[in-house]
Amino acid sequence: MTPLTSYAKPKQEKSMDQKTQIRSTIDAMTDAFNRGDIDAVMTAYEPGAVVLGRPGDPVSGTPELRAMFASFIAAKARFSFFGHEIVQAGDVAVHLTPWRMTGVDPSGAALSAEGLSVAVLRRQGDGRWLMVIDNPFGDAIQATRGNAPPPAA
Repeated sequence: MTPLTSYAKPKQEKSMDQKTQIRSTIDAMTDAFNRGDIDAVMTAYEPGAVVLGRPGDPVSGTPELRAMFASFIAAKARFSFFGHEIVQAGDVAVHLTPWRMTGVDPSGAALSAEGLSVAVLRRQGDGRWLMVIDNPFGDAIQATRGNAPPPAA
């Protein structure tokens, strides 16, 4: 084994360990959400985190986030994910995943939605990864563009 190879392997394993930790934050939040445990959902976010409950509508602040999450829990929202990609740079990471949600509106009618979740996480001093920005509608900008050509450079 060359010195370069012996150096690269532990770094790759460390990176995978960090990605596992990042993914566990997402999984723990989703599990808590599905249980209806808003307190546990909130532990996945930094104080001051921003979450988009609807495209283009950022929400922040503990009371506001709790109310938004409560409305989704009341709708019996259940999320399915279709793959996960994590890109990490030091103490910051981006988590991407396509998702589908099903639920029930107040009248009892079925709800469904889907999108691309883009979440920015930051490693805390104690090693935990918490979400700073959570945008489940990361692909909404494409829908607003429609079939228009990209702007000229």
